[in-house]
Amino acid sequence: MDRRFLTVLGVSLVFALVVSSVFYQMTARSSTSRPQQSDMKDLVVATRPLGIGVTVKPADVKVVKITAEAFPKGAFARVEEVIDRPIVSNILIDEPVLEGRLAARGSGLGLAPVIPVGMRAVSVRVNDVAGVAGFVQAGMRVDVLVTGRPPNADSTVVTTCLQNILVLSSGAQIQADARGQAMPAPTVTLLGSPEQAELLTLANTEGHIQLVLRNGSDQAIEKTAGRNTFDLYGARARQQPPTKNVASTDENPKPRPRPRPAPVASAPVAAALPPPMPVAPPDQVIVIRGNQKTVEIIPGKAN
Repeated sequence: MDRRFLTVLGVSLVFALVVSSVFYQMTARSSTSRPQQSDMKDLVVATRPLGIGVTVKPADVKVVKITAEAFPKGAFARVEEVIDRPIVSNILIDEPVLEGRLAARGSGLGLAPVIPVGMRAVSVRVNDVAGVAGFVQAGMRVDVLVTGRPPNADSTVVTTCLQNILVLSSGAQIQADARGQAMPAPTVTLLGSPEQAELLTLANTEGHIQLVLRNGSDQAIEKTAGRNTFDLYGARARQQPPTKNVASTDENPKPRPRPRPAPVASAPVAAALPPPMPVAPPDQVIVIRGNQKTVEIIPGKAN
């Protein structure tokens, strides 16, 4: 036989052996990595998106097979364990139902299961301005400002009464709009402690509240002194107190005291007599007769 033919045949056999061994190893690895039926576990997943406040029904969940290694912590293997339990956190379709996203069975319906133990939910009425033009939605955090006139105060005061308060619901919605658009919300439900609930109710009754939207990652509590009308118009208004019109405000004005008459000076005991009038001298005529000189008095005329 030709030596060249034998060489080509030997190389072909060697190459075939190498390819066969590689293929065999790949097949063996895939067969060993394939889980056995005994290693699979049941996992309860959602059949549709489940929002906050929804009570789980049998049609909302299903059971799928998953390996034991991939079984999530806190998941459920039986549907009976999640039926009639309220949702406290949104669950997507085909997402495993976890213990942390469910409330206890019988804890209530709607918004009640979302309220943590020891906290309170308070609803306040707002308009488009107080509700930040509808951009206050569930899950956001806000500050609450109250405007009013304190007792014995002569000007209106605005102050921050609550800070970093969680919004539970906006109107009838207890979850944010999926498109992120503003929604009309005549009422906003806030989450706070019992003391904060009392303060918020008092502010909503005695004054005018304004919600201030803040960044959800901002957890700082600022100390503010508040502002009054004098700060709005400057310090000059503080130096000029408003004049009060007594005649218009007093319904029963007090009578004015009558002026006392001026004291009359007492007459002197002895009035000084005027000095006597000087007597005019009588008219005289000098008569010279020779060497004799005489003076004759002319009698006065009767007045």
